[in-house]
Amino acid sequence: MVPLWMYLMVAASLFCIGVYGVLARRNAIAILMGIELMLNAVNINLVAFWRYQTPLALSGQAFAAFVFVVAAAEAAVGLALIINIYRRRQTVIAEDVDLLKW
Repeated sequence: MVPLWMYLMVAASLFCIGVYGVLARRNAIAILMGIELMLNAVNINLVAFWRYQTPLALSGQAFAAFVFVVAAAEAAVGLALIINIYRRRQTVIAEDVDLLKW
């Protein structure tokens, strides 16, 4: 059986890669991918703690399914916004988007 700390180390490294992707990238699609990595790290933590704390209850799996739904909605709305911005500005660089400015 794999110990809990190994799952936590994988999730922490995945979360750190996601944070780096969000903070270091200029491309909006790469930023969304970093957010998805962070949400997947959260799912790993939820399922790992569920497995080691209360394996008979389905609370960890329910929370993980909810996070999957939120991630899918975030990806759909985010990609729709990026496509709309690309059609208007011809760029997906996050720093070049200033649609709220006159």
